[in-house]
Amino acid sequence: MIISASYKTDIPAFYGEWFMHRLRAGYCKMVNPYNRHVYSISLVRPDVDGLVFWTRNLGPFMPNLPEIRERGYPFVVQYTITGYPRALEAGVVPPDRSTEHIRQLARDYGPGVAIWRYDPIVTTSLTDADFHRRNFATLAGRLEGATDEVVISFAQIYRKTQRNMEQAARQLDFTWHDPADEHKRELVGDLVEIARRHGMQLTTCSQNQYAVSGAAPARCVDADRLSRTAGYPISAPQKGNRPDCACHASRDIGDYDTCPHGCVYCYAVLIRSLAQRRYHLHDPLGEFLFPPH
Repeated sequence: MIISASYKTDIPAFYGEWFMHRLRAGYCKMVNPYNRHVYSISLVRPDVDGLVFWTRNLGPFMPNLPEIRERGYPFVVQYTITGYPRALEAGVVPPDRSTEHIRQLARDYGPGVAIWRYDPIVTTSLTDADFHRRNFATLAGRLEGATDEVVISFAQIYRKTQRNMEQAARQLDFTWHDPADEHKRELVGDLVEIARRHGMQLTTCSQNQYAVSGAAPARCVDADRLSRTAGYPISAPQKGNRPDCACHASRDIGDYDTCPHGCVYCYAVLIRSLAQRRYHLHDPLGEFLFPPH
């Protein structure tokens, strides 16, 4: 079983102490959001093939990585670095710090451990297509040699995302729109070439319609990459979470509405104040990331 920690929230940035307590205890508990059933997930080494961490700030969690490795858990890190203006990302660490985290991961554990995510691509009056070309090139230059893959996707405009974007646009005086597919594919073609120049394969996350020549579908939970990291074969069935998802099967141990980063385009947070409140109420010694109520 591969453990995903977590595409629902930033466990390394905000809940690392809880994760380490649960890893040492050998289990955590979760609540099914649909039927409220409580179940336990084993985290003992024989039951866990590998770990996939998702984060925008690995800094608070990096001191834990040697212990995780010593306990025998192979891991990879899906690291989102977008470098957007504060109007879009109120609480994200500066990109010079997060790019250095990836470079440190490469020095300590090898360049295959970290995957850069330029994700999601959001088009606003602050971040138009030319901004993305320049910004992506700057970040790719900083990360050259430290990672071999960059994952992209375009923002999915769900109802709650639209509401949060519109509210932020009114308050912070910017405009936004969802570009036509042909404009997205044109941008992807340019990003593919920039990534190639810096030694990276560009992949698209669950959006095969934008996988232009030179791009490939992403597999964010990737047993093959974990195998290379571990030095022995790890197998898992392919079991995507949505259409076009090529991920291998995993068990995610996160929870929605718990990440206080404050990205206005985030699909995983309905209201930032709720996420902040839940973060402050979190018990790092508890069995649950957040207990049922």
